[in-house]
Parts: sequence; C-alpha cells; structure tokens
Amino acid sequence: VQLQASGGGFAQAGGSLRLSCAFCGVTFSDYVMGWFRQAPGKEREFVAAIGGSGASTRYRDSVKGRFTISRDNGKNTVILNMNSLEPEDTAIYYCAADYTVTGYCSVDGRRYDYWGHGTLVTVSG
Repeated sequence: VQLQASGGGFAQAGGSLRLSCAFCGVTFSDYVMGWFRQAPGKEREFVAAIGGSGASTRYRDSVKGRFTISRDNGKNTVILNMNSLEPEDTAIYYCAADYTVTGYCSVDGRRYDYWGHGTLVTVSG
C-alpha cells in the first residue's frame, strides 16, 4: 500500500483548503483512513478518520464543524475539506490507512499500518 497526500498550501485565517490522499493498493474499502497532523515542536495528533464504507466518521474536537472527511471508494481517494481555518491548524498533515475488519475509526496512530508523506498546511492570522 502506498499513500500520496496532496493539497496543502497557504491560507488566511478563515479560509479553506482541501487535502487529498490517493491510495495505491488492493481493497481500499477494507481500510479505515485517517488524517493526522504534526505542528512544529508538537507531537502528532489525530484529526479525522472515516470507515471503509464511509458511513462512520470521527473528528478531534477542535476541528468538528470545520473539517469534513470523505472518501470515494471508486477512486481510492480520501478527502479532507478544511474550512474556517485557524492559525492553530498549521501543521504537516499525514494520511494513514488502518486495515481493520471492524471498521473502527481509531484515534491512535499506532493502529495505522501505512502512512503517506505529509503535506504542509500553513494558516496565517
């Protein structure tokens, strides 16, 4: 499995960005897909996750109502739409894949089996 994240960039506070992660492998729908981020000097943190069918999602509290995770199983892609961006959202964002038969959306990065290279999001105040 290979993951390729894209879509990072620069935004003003209150603006929007859309991150995309392309999944290269077999049976994309067997994987929970997650987004994590790591800000300078801070530990990696969970942002959002989506179950294999797309029916279940999970978000960290600080992004609820602002970020939306979705997936297209026909295109093997997961999307993170980020609105009302805040300077605190500045980080390198990583997509990750968790092979799971339960479809449980974990917030623990250690559960995720595959990681893509990050994409930088910078939000100015």
